[in-house]
Amino acid sequence: MYDYVIVGAGSAGCVLAARLSENPSVRVLLLEAGPPDSADEIRIPAALNLLFQSRYDWAFRTVPQEKAAGQSVYWPRGRVIGGSSSINAMIYIRGNKLDYNTWRDEYGCDGWGYNDILPYFIRAEQNSRGPSAYHGGSGPLSVVDPKFRSATTTAFVESAVNAGALANPDFNGQNQDGVGFYQVTQKEGRRWSAADAYLHPAEHRPNLTVQTDALATCVMIESGRAVGVRYSRRGAEHVARAEAEVILSGGAVNSPQLLMLSGVGPAEHLREHGISVVADSPGVGANLSDHPIVTAIWSTPKVRGLAELAGPKNLLRWQLTHSGPFTTNIAQAGGFARTDASLPAPDIQWHALPVPFRNGGLADPADRGFSVLVTLVDVRSRGRIGLRSADPRHKPVIDPGYLTDTADLEALVNAVGMVRQIAAVKPLRKMWAAEEAPGSELRGGADIRDFVRRDVTTVYHPVGTCSMSGETQVDSSRLAGVVDAELKVRGVDGLRVVDASVMPAVPRGNTNAPTIAIAERAADMISGRAPLAAVEPVDLSLSAAR
Repeated sequence: MYDYVIVGAGSAGCVLAARLSENPSVRVLLLEAGPPDSADEIRIPAALNLLFQSRYDWAFRTVPQEKAAGQSVYWPRGRVIGGSSSINAMIYIRGNKLDYNTWRDEYGCDGWGYNDILPYFIRAEQNSRGPSAYHGGSGPLSVVDPKFRSATTTAFVESAVNAGALANPDFNGQNQDGVGFYQVTQKEGRRWSAADAYLHPAEHRPNLTVQTDALATCVMIESGRAVGVRYSRRGAEHVARAEAEVILSGGAVNSPQLLMLSGVGPAEHLREHGISVVADSPGVGANLSDHPIVTAIWSTPKVRGLAELAGPKNLLRWQLTHSGPFTTNIAQAGGFARTDASLPAPDIQWHALPVPFRNGGLADPADRGFSVLVTLVDVRSRGRIGLRSADPRHKPVIDPGYLTDTADLEALVNAVGMVRQIAAVKPLRKMWAAEEAPGSELRGGADIRDFVRRDVTTVYHPVGTCSMSGETQVDSSRLAGVVDAELKVRGVDGLRVVDASVMPAVPRGNTNAPTIAIAERAADMISGRAPLAAVEPVDLSLSAAR
């Protein structure tokens, strides 16, 4: 018997386990389907691609995408302590102010506006630059400037500025637009996952139990209330009962799947799989939103490739000093841009990589090349997660609906033209010999549209499948949220969802930092603590200039 049973030891689950167990009178169980995060490849930042399709990865695939040339797209998701924060590219981005104000104003999520959520970003963060109006200096999550910068990503930033972009040293400050190097979740040259930041420092507590290799199979619901979780571990079936709450933190794929397996979801879909309906909730699995990308690649035969720097000498350097090329997160630089100057916020994010990025990151990047992941961050298309089977061991059906809204296609087509303009400017222009993708022979709009449809894949940011909404929404045509503004599941008492699946829409940027902030705020809600006071940040540099 526990007070809280948390399903999923990803970014959100690690935060919740640590924060809730701060109270010694509260008993917490954290269940994780995957293994511990003890592998060397998890610690070494540059080894992240070795984690793809490994025992630490759910290795999902989408159904063939009708509007994307019938592609089935690979989706890596962390199946390990730390979840996707143990296998991701470590980029620390919060999103745009408009994202959170939209959650509040269009989805009725009171308390989730930008000024409401900013204190939780600050509380979580230990930024190497020190505290400021926008940043924390003493939180658990280590955020640092990159230790290693490649020649090609440095040239990308310089060329983008020469082409007219703003130089932006802080995408999480006053303005998001512009280009620069990303800050990363690392500490002393090593990956610093949510497990490193939150869970491992708390593991010694006698009131916190962590079970790995524990696949949750069903939320036990009695008389309309969640009372525990059934799970399978090493061939045996177990039951963990929760006196206070069950909290799902499995992410945008696993949380809706577990809800549906437990009888909470679209009634007709559940009955198709022989599952008794506990609560008819059409929004479970719907509203799936993700950041699609297309990849522009240039050959750089005169520039040493990252793979050439990944030899025994530099590995020893990392082992001894935690410095050098092995500290790179690969996606070193980038920024945010608008395909239309009239847009209220950026709709495109650049991820600049000193390697050729092919086959969703699965191809060996051994040859010399440079890539920019052209990422759409203002996404109109929506998809859904569905059950493939009532057997919890079977992976669910994933249909992100890429490019089903033509506005997404047109934005990516325009963005390809923008990144080509950057590559045509010195110093980057002097470094490449040929454009490999889309390919210099593709010039017209029709050719680029075909390229986008053939090439589109993901930058791994699915959200929205257990979406949050207030009691009333501005747009009544949307489905009611699966959870309310306190992240409580509608139709079942004692059950919450706390992870990226509750986001009403995907933020403009990488999703790990927002997930951690959501969990920080949820921990206050669950514990009955008053929320941190909303803040109106003041740009101190502008104040000083005045």
